[in-house]
Amino acid sequence: MQPSDPNSDIRHVVERNIASLVERSREAEQKRSREQRIADAVTRFTGSMRFVYIHLLIYGVWIFMNLGWMPGPRFDPTFVILAMEASVEAIFLSTFILITQNRMSQASEKRAELNLQFSLLAEHEITKLLALVSEIAGRMQIEIARSPEVEELKKDILPQEVLDEIEKRRPETDR
Repeated sequence: MQPSDPNSDIRHVVERNIASLVERSREAEQKRSREQRIADAVTRFTGSMRFVYIHLLIYGVWIFMNLGWMPGPRFDPTFVILAMEASVEAIFLSTFILITQNRMSQASEKRAELNLQFSLLAEHEITKLLALVSEIAGRMQIEIARSPEVEELKKDILPQEVLDEIEKRRPETDR
């Protein structure tokens, strides 16, 4: 019987976690409403160089024609129509971008909450492990087991206490 490769266990956990994240991401994509899909598509397109090139072409032709530098009618010699069109376009594009950013922000908040939950769980587990190892070290009469620092580290930290302390220290303008 061959000894198991400790890296394969870690690899398995990493692969499982990645698969879970990919599946959750796929589920979230499928749950998006049609409006969100449209907003995301518009935002993706407006953030591309293709969008820039199309606008350079359209606005360049518009300007050159109305300056008389190209053949064709001068349909907007004062550029009022161009300014109005650009303003309306900016309003709609800003709205689509904000819709997409709101959705992305919500997803980011969910990930941050999950991260916090794992951090709190890990902190609690580490505290319990430290208490256990400290007890073992104490029974083995290892001196560091009774140090004040180790005793302090063995205490559970309550998330509410940390949040209260952060609130107390936060400048008044941030509250």
